[in-house]
Parts: sequence; C-alpha cells; structure tokens
Amino acid sequence: MSIVPKPSVPAPVATASAPHGPASSGIFVSWRALGLGVVLFSTLLWSLVGLFVRMAALDAWTVILWRSVFAALALTPFWLLMTRERVRALRDMIAPAGLLAIGLAVSGNVGYIAALQLTSVATVMTIYATLPFVTGLLGLWLLREKLSRRFGAAALVAAAGIAITAGAALSAGDAAGMVVAALMTLSWGGLLVQAKKHPGLDLTLISLISALIAAAIALPLATPGLPPAASLWACALLGTLTSGLANVLTLMGGRHIRSGETGLLLLLDVALSPLWVWLAFDERVGAPALLGGGLVVAAVAVYLFADARRRMVACPAP
Repeated sequence: MSIVPKPSVPAPVATASAPHGPASSGIFVSWRALGLGVVLFSTLLWSLVGLFVRMAALDAWTVILWRSVFAALALTPFWLLMTRERVRALRDMIAPAGLLAIGLAVSGNVGYIAALQLTSVATVMTIYATLPFVTGLLGLWLLREKLSRRFGAAALVAAAGIAITAGAALSAGDAAGMVVAALMTLSWGGLLVQAKKHPGLDLTLISLISALIAAAIALPLATPGLPPAASLWACALLGTLTSGLANVLTLMGGRHIRSGETGLLLLLDVALSPLWVWLAFDERVGAPALLGGGLVVAAVAVYLFADARRRMVACPAP
C-alpha cells in the first residue's frame, strides 16, 4: 500500500465514453509529470550522499550504522502518521514480493556507502549512471517492457565507458569499489522494477525495515561509542534526507514513469555528486575516468532525451 493518497479519479462516465480521448491523455500526462517531479527532487537529495559520507569521516560500517539509525528515526513517525492499514502493510512485507524488496533495499543502501568508501565519488556515479539500462533490461525480463535498437546502441556505448573507467582503476580498492557499485546499481534497478510490478507495497515501510536491518548488520562491525558531533550530524543528514526521504520519493515517483526513464533525472545526480565533493574536499579524478564517465553520461542522455521527446509528441497535454 502506498502512503501517498491517489488523486481523485474522474467520473466513470467521462473515462468510459472516451478512454483514449483528451481527458485520458491529460490524466496520463499529469501522472507522468508528478513522477518526474518527485524523482527530480529525490535526485537532488541523492546527490548529497557523497558529500555527507566525506563529511562524516568515519569507516563504512559506522556510517551505515548511524545513517540507518537516523533514517529509521525519521521514517517511523512518518509511517505511523500516514499509513492507515498498518496490519495489511506489515503482512505484505512477509510475502515473497515484500521480502525481495526489503533485501534489495538493504543491498543497495549498504553497497552505496561501501562503494563510496572504497573509491572516488565520480567512479561510483559513473557505474550508477548505467541504472536506466539496468532497469530497462530488468523491465524487459520481468515486465515485458519493449526495448529499442537505440537502447542497445546506447548500452554498448555506456559499457565502453565503464570499461575505460575500470581500466583506469588505480588500486585494488578502486576495483573493489567498482564491483560494489555495480552490485548496488543492480539492487536499485531490481527495487525500482519490483516497486512497479507490485504497486501495493508500502515503500516507506520497506525503507524503514531495510534501515533497521542494515543497522543490525552494521552494529557488531562499527566502531564502538558515539562518533564526534560533526560526524554524527553528517550521518543524521545522510539518514534523514537521503536514506529516508529521497529513498521513498525515488520509489514512489518511479511507479509513474517507465523503468528506464528514471535515469533521465539521475543524470543530475551523476553530475552533481562529484561536484559537491570537489568543491568541499578537492576530490579529483584522472582523465581516463573522466572520459569513461563522459561516455556513460552521454549515452544515457542521448537515449533518454530522444525517448522523452518522442513520447511527448505522442502524448499531448490537455
């Protein structure tokens, strides 16, 4: 069950008399605009993850622990206030679809922090930029969403960019970070498709439970005791704004747009995340990594912008 109430549906007579007319097109455009706006805002929040992780200046498991604690503290009252059918929502979580979504959320959130600790923000975001291709392929497999030749060509260009970035890895840590980032991207792609395949799942509850599980996993591995105040503050921002709010908004907005389309707005995350860290900490990358990242971003941008223009013509506004 989604915690966001659906807008009122038009009268049955209007929809029945003209299921393919202007009124129906207007509804579709409104839902799509809502989805794009929500994902855009969540993307702006997601772009701050690397900055908050660097600000925390802690080991990965300690960041995961406190990030998850603050995410749970932020999500719990929100879920209690906004969710009416709590018993049903909790029951859905122990069904196979709910358990899979929770597992993917835990894997994605833990992998994100771990990858940022192993390699540069720019490298992680280069891998993450392939999310629209990952979700597109998973959508083809699980939802039978069609893929075009343009999709395949763009995916090949992106793969070339990933290969260049991987070849420029400076250390074993960089290579390990890329592997973890790839697993994180696969987890997020699977979660986006799962949320769309099962629209009845309570996304806030999924984020809340996954935060509690991540905290339990990290507790015995984290540094004992309270971190310094500045580090704790960075973890609080990381937990509430990204793992909490942005997490839920990304999944909710993704329900109203195609699986691969979310990548159009994620390009903003790819561009902004390294920028914030460069401005604050002067974290830079080499020319090969920039070239590989540029190829990935260009491939995603060309494909998704062309696709968006084609569908805007096919779906006129009311």
